[in-house]
Amino acid sequence: MADAIEARDLRKKYGEEVQALDGLSFSVPPGTVFGLLGPNGAGKSTTVKVLTTLAHPDGGSATVAGHDVLGEAARVRESIGVVSQAGGLDQEATGRENLRLQGQVFGMGGRELEARIDRLLEQFQLADAGDRLVRECSGGMRRRLDVAQALVHRPKVLFLDEPTTGLDPEVRAEMWEEIERLTGAGLTVLLTTHYLEEADRLAAQLAIVDRGKVVAEGSPDELKRGLKGDAIHCELGGELDETAVRAALGAITGLTEVAFGDGTVHARAEDGARTVPAVLAALDGARLEVASVTVARPSLDDVYLRFAGRTFGSAEAEQAEKPDQSKEAHR
Repeated sequence: MADAIEARDLRKKYGEEVQALDGLSFSVPPGTVFGLLGPNGAGKSTTVKVLTTLAHPDGGSATVAGHDVLGEAARVRESIGVVSQAGGLDQEATGRENLRLQGQVFGMGGRELEARIDRLLEQFQLADAGDRLVRECSGGMRRRLDVAQALVHRPKVLFLDEPTTGLDPEVRAEMWEEIERLTGAGLTVLLTTHYLEEADRLAAQLAIVDRGKVVAEGSPDELKRGLKGDAIHCELGGELDETAVRAALGAITGLTEVAFGDGTVHARAEDGARTVPAVLAALDGARLEVASVTVARPSLDDVYLRFAGRTFGSAEAEQAEKPDQSKEAHR
């Protein structure tokens, strides 16, 4: 069976400075939730714009629902539903009116359309709010309306671009439940997110994106299992001297993958609990103050650290220091 989405060596540059996509490739089997996980500025939204025909790549190719995004753009748009970060609802119309307009754009009408709207409002627990103006709805209700609107015309592929950004934790959890319910209908969902927990919970398969490239791909469990042993994280007090830390830890047997980020030393060990005393002794012997230490099983943050060479938090902070480039890449 052909892939629902296939991206090959996609490249996209904004101006002279921002290489948003730098040879990005991945494929999505039909009927799955596929996650694009990466920090802000990694190229996720640009990827969605290319795949939904809203932007032309500078190089590479892509197909969605079997249609080429450049040569068959109209067929692609007929086959997809899109929920953007900003949303696409008319705030001065009711939820029902927004869904009706979406159906009419795709040639639907009459009793068929009205029945479809009723089913979607019921499915997303919006039956009592369907005749309320969108501007009067809560943030969580508006987000559910965004998803319902994207599904009116029964698309084959649904794009959810950072669907829970800005929602409070309770509403975010409700949205996760809604997204999970979509998977039983044979729909292919491409989800972009910078929330590690969201990707871990929702994505059957995911691609980790960094600086416009896919650096790792697989199921969340597969990616985490690929990291042997435990993760050790030591938060140091005072200024972080990477040379001194490497020298202090270099003699510890079984300690590998020493890396740094956010004032913390990250390393891996086959048996983290047994290795921690040796780590603390070595750092103390080098007169390096340890504020805290944790040992944990591998997480997606550890996977990102392994393949991107920095922590997820460091990557987010790096992007935050480049506001002008970030704006350019999202145009």
